[in-house]
Amino acid sequence: MAEVFVAIVERGSLAGAAQFLGISRPMVTRYLNEMESWAGARLLNRSTRRMSLTPAGERILEHCQRLQLVSENIAQTADAKSSGPRGLVRMTCVQSLAEKMVVPALAQYLALHSQVSIDLMVDSRVLNMVEERIDLAIRVTNNLEPSMIARRLGDCNSVVCASPDYLAQRGTPASVQDLSNHNCISYGFNAKQSWNFTHGSEAVSVTVQGSLHVNDTASLTAAVVGGLGVAMLPEMMVKQLLDEGKLVRVLPEYKPEVLGIHAVYISRNHMSVTLRTLLDFLVDWFKTYPLASVANEAVANEHYTLG
Repeated sequence: MAEVFVAIVERGSLAGAAQFLGISRPMVTRYLNEMESWAGARLLNRSTRRMSLTPAGERILEHCQRLQLVSENIAQTADAKSSGPRGLVRMTCVQSLAEKMVVPALAQYLALHSQVSIDLMVDSRVLNMVEERIDLAIRVTNNLEPSMIARRLGDCNSVVCASPDYLAQRGTPASVQDLSNHNCISYGFNAKQSWNFTHGSEAVSVTVQGSLHVNDTASLTAAVVGGLGVAMLPEMMVKQLLDEGKLVRVLPEYKPEVLGIHAVYISRNHMSVTLRTLLDFLVDWFKTYPLASVANEAVANEHYTLG
């Protein structure tokens, strides 16, 4: 019951608690009623629009949180004495990062821990971790949500590029400001976007727009190779194309903003031993993996919104 009451308060509703815990709403209501009967007092003030703790609820919440912490510590101690991490971890990240870095890391982790299973949701959207019951999200951003906890895994580098044919027809931009006069293909569905750079010690930004907006890096890359316009793309996705001359780096003296690759989770207090070992493994993996200092398809999208 303590876990249910804490979940109701943290999620802000009975429905949110039910979804987070994976039980029905009537079951949550039953547990709450039992808690209030046991306490001999109303614990929550509820209306159709908001919910708040009563004075008795505030006191009971403190006790429940302490009980939950004790329970988690006991479980972690038991896990530590077992043969190793076990159970299911639900994860999410974008396709290019999954393909290039995360899946190879998970393959090695799972080879070491046979009693662990992982559900990896590959999605270009920034999924709501509470609603989707996600334990771990790999995100690229410099603006983390205050309610989330994160460990930095590495850096994201991008490159602005275009095809030789496009540059032959439209000319090569000489400055960041020139990009406003070009067809800039963008990740995401904003008609106008700001691309941020550093030039020496100076921060520079420009508003760009173009005729195509997509939420898939492979499609974006194909459009640029086909001569449609200029794009800011993940370095790891276009390095070979640059080496082969199919794409040309534009404005090499301007460095696109570097974003952090983060492993994001909801709470330290709810972290299982399995999740902790997976986090430690990913931190070490990103330090040594050859593609650790590159960008991915989340760069453009998560620079603007992080859900």
